[in-house]
Amino acid sequence: MKKKDSKNYLDFVPEKNPEIEYEADEDGIITVLIEWKGFYHKIAQKLFRRPRVSDIRLDELGSFVWNAVDGKKDVHQISKELEQQFPKMGKPVPRLIKYLEILHDKHLIYWKGEKHK
Repeated sequence: MKKKDSKNYLDFVPEKNPEIEYEADEDGIITVLIEWKGFYHKIAQKLFRRPRVSDIRLDELGSFVWNAVDGKKDVHQISKELEQQFPKMGKPVPRLIKYLEILHDKHLIYWKGEKHK
């Protein structure tokens, strides 16, 4: 039998991708700016009039997590801060882990010590 690869996400330390630009408005809401590079993206920009830069506006919760990711705090520490900031949110740890997985899959964050692609 193959042994299941278990990960303890609470010990992972997320850090922002230094190539990703972002800006905050006066309310503290984060907008992530993603530049589409590469051959196929250039074709899509010419043929289908896709934008060269996409801006993704995060909600209050996403902006809080984005600001909490500093390359020093692990997921457990961020989850404790999240519970304090949003006390009525149900099941913050699984939601936080899923959100961080999505950011990781989109190469917006990396796990500390991980090789960057």
